[in-house]
Amino acid sequence: MAATAFPSSSSSSSSSFHSNRTYDVFLSFRGKDTRKNFTDHLYFTLDNAGIKTFRDDNELRRGEDISSELLSAIEGSKISIIVFSRDYAASTWCLEELVKIMECRRTVRQFVLPIFYDVEPSDMRYQTGSFAQAFSKYEELYLSNIDKVLRWRSALREAANLSGWVLKNTADGHEAKFINKIVKEVSRELNSTYLFVTLYPVGIESRVKDITSLLRVGADDVRMLGIWGIGGMGKTTISKAIYNELFHSFEDKSYLANIRETSKQPYGLVRLQEQLLSDILKTRKIKVNDVNRGITMIQERLRDRSVLIILDDVDNLEQLDAITTRSRDWFGRGSRIIITTRDEQMLKVLQVDEVYTTKEMSEKESLELFSWHAFRNGYPTEDYMELSRSVVAYSGGLPLALEVLGSFLFSRSMDDWKDTLEKLKRIPNDEIQTKLRISYDALSDDTQKDIFLDISCFFIGMDKAYVTQILNACGFSAKIGISVLIQRCLLSVGERNKLVMHNLVRDMGREIVREEYPKIPGKRSRLWLHDDALDILAKHELNPPINMDGKYRM
Repeated sequence: MAATAFPSSSSSSSSSFHSNRTYDVFLSFRGKDTRKNFTDHLYFTLDNAGIKTFRDDNELRRGEDISSELLSAIEGSKISIIVFSRDYAASTWCLEELVKIMECRRTVRQFVLPIFYDVEPSDMRYQTGSFAQAFSKYEELYLSNIDKVLRWRSALREAANLSGWVLKNTADGHEAKFINKIVKEVSRELNSTYLFVTLYPVGIESRVKDITSLLRVGADDVRMLGIWGIGGMGKTTISKAIYNELFHSFEDKSYLANIRETSKQPYGLVRLQEQLLSDILKTRKIKVNDVNRGITMIQERLRDRSVLIILDDVDNLEQLDAITTRSRDWFGRGSRIIITTRDEQMLKVLQVDEVYTTKEMSEKESLELFSWHAFRNGYPTEDYMELSRSVVAYSGGLPLALEVLGSFLFSRSMDDWKDTLEKLKRIPNDEIQTKLRISYDALSDDTQKDIFLDISCFFIGMDKAYVTQILNACGFSAKIGISVLIQRCLLSVGERNKLVMHNLVRDMGREIVREEYPKIPGKRSRLWLHDDALDILAKHELNPPINMDGKYRM
């Protein structure tokens, strides 16, 4: 759900920022100190490398307030390079630029690269030396507006704590080599693209905020977090948004998408290992001969690095063992590993620090997301409001269903809408079912599948203990079977120990049974509609009424 424009009120500011980017780089510097030497050379080297760079050429600045042109240039740049010199703080204009740059770093994840040109970062951090002289003057000059001075101090401390470049000796061609390194770093950063999240990011921001609070980025520990939920609930979408949110907080990062499918392909695990190593080491020359060698390489290369790794759609421990590990010892301090999965048991075995259970969308969120796909607007047209609410109710807060049905109904007539809703009562949408069925197909044995189908057809809303007793009498190990279904997000237990199943998951189970004999209900393994059962009994379609396994369930 992030494109070139975000019409939804729920759109993230960072995504809209990058779509409206005007410059690759904004150069902040004090003209009197570096314009005619270092900054001039850096600007032209960036320009020759094809990097669109904004540099303020106004030597005679008047007034204290930063111009609207500079504000727009800062906001419209992906990267800000700040050349800190000894007298940088002597310019109130530079300090106002710095405040704006630090704001953009926080709000739109602008990448900020400080260059300490013949100045110690500690002088900035503690405002000593020439910085102390400048602020001593400001505290007298702005006695009635001391908050301005405090903002400048805070911005300097924040910038001084960023990872940057320190240049002291510019003789013997050292400056030229230094500039070339900076340009390479900028080029690498510009080539590090954000992940496309989704066209309409409704509800994403609040979920990302909840998860990032659990991650505690910045702490020295190694933390693992699982994002757990049924298919179509938005786990992948949320994980991409989190990656974009934390992108610039980690020098070493990797997003491994669609692990479940990739690992099934020939040499799939080896390919995933190569991608992880290539992302972290920033090279495409990584070659892994086999899975075991890949495990050793990852362990050796990642041990001392603070990494951000997101593993999307993991469905077994073999994948985790090959790509990362079950031990935190493989990663440097401050590392964060995020896993999206449909299997809660796997997260328990891994002993993740936190499990975030994906939430169904609220009715308001559901209506907005559906409307963007069905009407290209954040709300339905008045004459389609009731029909839209019916679709939203059917979707049960599942983003996948809202997107699929909204796109299908886009620009269709009211009669088409009504026909679609009637059909959905009988036969679920194929695209939605295919996604949901992955969890059913992943069940390890036929007994678990039988338990799921029985519950989806007959036992929703019934007491768990009562259902367990019935299923055990049918020869099933119901207690462990129900536990597995819960871990796989196919079932939950609600108030008063009642079995609860998402309506679309229930429909998926019943559709699996219907597909056994689409046109001959009497030959299906289960009948849950009274009319079907009565009709079959009345016509004696089965004599005796048993199916292939000797059981006839109604």
